[in-house]
Amino acid sequence: MSEWNLEEYLSHGVDRIIKGILKASLQNPKESIFMMQYAKDSRRAREIRRTQEEEGTHIPPFLIASITNQCNLHCKGCYARANHSCHDRGTCENGSLRAEEWKRIFDEAAELGIGFVLLAGGEPTIRPEVLEAAGKQKKILFPVFTNGTLMKDSIFMIFEKNRNLIPVFSIEGDEQTTDTRRGAGTYQMLVHHMERCKKEGILYAASVTVHKDNMEEALSDSFLHKLSDKGCKGVVYVEYVPVNGNTRNLALEDADRDRMNQRLDQIRTEREDMVFVSFPGDEKSSGGCLAAGRGFFHINAAGGAEPCPFSPYSDTSLKTMSLKEALNSPLFVRLREEGHLEREHIGGCVLFEQENEVRRLLGDD
Repeated sequence: MSEWNLEEYLSHGVDRIIKGILKASLQNPKESIFMMQYAKDSRRAREIRRTQEEEGTHIPPFLIASITNQCNLHCKGCYARANHSCHDRGTCENGSLRAEEWKRIFDEAAELGIGFVLLAGGEPTIRPEVLEAAGKQKKILFPVFTNGTLMKDSIFMIFEKNRNLIPVFSIEGDEQTTDTRRGAGTYQMLVHHMERCKKEGILYAASVTVHKDNMEEALSDSFLHKLSDKGCKGVVYVEYVPVNGNTRNLALEDADRDRMNQRLDQIRTEREDMVFVSFPGDEKSSGGCLAAGRGFFHINAAGGAEPCPFSPYSDTSLKTMSLKEALNSPLFVRLREEGHLEREHIGGCVLFEQENEVRRLLGDD
């Protein structure tokens, strides 16, 4: 797929997401007013990316930013703990980007035409000052992927005040499925916070890590009806990446992905009041994985530019260079040009299985 076609493919996907959010927010006046303005900003961002493309620079519409390496949970199969990029809450954050450094990155992203920055961690609500910094950049939509267990009043106030921040609650399915992975009582806490968001008019979504054991449940009418009834306006399905050989049997195979994509097409037709996004999505349609700057890249808590959260390797720091410069890091260029993003793989990340190869590209072997 040519780079020009890639830009069109990505921009079409962005437009579809924004239209979905606009529909989902029709009954929410505050959010609807913000989203109409954001839709205008998104069209301008698309033109900025198109101009950059014509000048020979491909700008992805998405970024993923892990704003902290701390988390209060120990979820089974967590990739971040498996690759040692996540630690217990209270661990020293020395070396992490300050809020003003994140604000500079967010402003640069807006100038480049990047319209979505997914905030993750660790647990991002541990750093409210960074959420506040993100809230100031209204040309970007910030889905905040949170386990939902630290949603105190002050965090709700940040979401209420900044409509460009959208909480995305991590849930695995119904109560037993969720608590088995995330800890006893997590599901009921999520339900409580979802109901508060609905009551206070805060647009929110859910995120589900999909594997063979929960796929049918996560895509079922009963599960989606429960979410919709609690005011949820979207679901992000993230394909499970096996953290070791013992969990490879949980990873989706091609037949599972095909079945999930067919089911998603059906759901999108039946539930126009909600937005449904799958990650990484159909790599066959996008010419391979969208990591390493093709569709997005990952910024870790210390500012390192990484191909994606599942491939935590970096040769470039946002502390010392601009976002535009980081897009052309030597590692990213080699991954894009040498075919590493197009290989067959098990689970949701083509690079997770190429750890030794990525290390070789970095010169670590």
